[in-house]
Amino acid sequence: PAASPTDDPARVGELVDAIPGVERIRDAAGALPIYLVGGVVRDLLLGRERSDLDVVVEGDAEALARRLGGEAIGYQRFATAKVTLEGLEFDLARARAESYARPGALPDVRPATLHEDLARRDFSINAMAIPLHAEPELIDPHGGRADLDSGAIRLLHERSFIDDPTRALRAARYSARFSFTVDPGTERLARETDLSTVSEDRVEAELLKLAAEPRARAGFEQLDAWGLVALPEGSSELIDAVAALAQRAPWQGEVDGVLAVHAAATGRAPGAAGGLRDMLGAARELAAASPSRPSQAVELARGRGGIELI
Repeated sequence: PAASPTDDPARVGELVDAIPGVERIRDAAGALPIYLVGGVVRDLLLGRERSDLDVVVEGDAEALARRLGGEAIGYQRFATAKVTLEGLEFDLARARAESYARPGALPDVRPATLHEDLARRDFSINAMAIPLHAEPELIDPHGGRADLDSGAIRLLHERSFIDDPTRALRAARYSARFSFTVDPGTERLARETDLSTVSEDRVEAELLKLAAEPRARAGFEQLDAWGLVALPEGSSELIDAVAALAQRAPWQGEVDGVLAVHAAATGRAPGAAGGLRDMLGAARELAAASPSRPSQAVELARGRGGIELI
């Protein structure tokens, strides 16, 4: 991958000024120290467009959200707020440090400096910042720019996957999205990750995000190689087939392609009453049937969901 030039502050300023919504949040912040952080900086350097901004505030994020206007939702426990305004999303967070009462627990947070905030993040490529209140520069204390240039996914600290095991799932997702290589130390820790310390809902949320990726198959195969998600036999090819079918008639608009890819990869999908259903077993039952008349085929399909049918 070729990251954009960032040695020249003027060039950094040009890149930032071209992002939709930047002037709006600068006006709302006034003299408050605010920074673009994480994914928006990473994608800016990679030349990828975004419709959302990740912003860290050295101050009250909820107060900034109110000044920004639009539809705001605050999350006091994590000192964050989300604002939707004129088709843009602003994810605001107070600069904070985190601690974990036990492996897999949700973090306890406290106000901190920007550099402490960057140090708590998952991977080096997500631990960069650009100030919006001062002379533009790339703040990169963990070598994220170098990892972008070399195409590497690298953890910031040894306990990262212990504190939050879903980060291992995220590593596979980023590796698939950017065609990056997971660095050897990070891969070793991924293979040792214990997903049982987090709830099934949190794991499924990450797997659904992976299922939404254009190269979902690569991510799921990576998780299978690490022993974190066991792919049923034949599911690798099924992931690609289902993803393609979901984009074509008669399935497009009728079947949720993300849920279908998730089902192809894991063999299960959320059921109508909550929980997870054995979609792969139901689909194989249909595939094995040999109706002799169209009416029999219709009867077999009756009551089946789109994911089973696709």
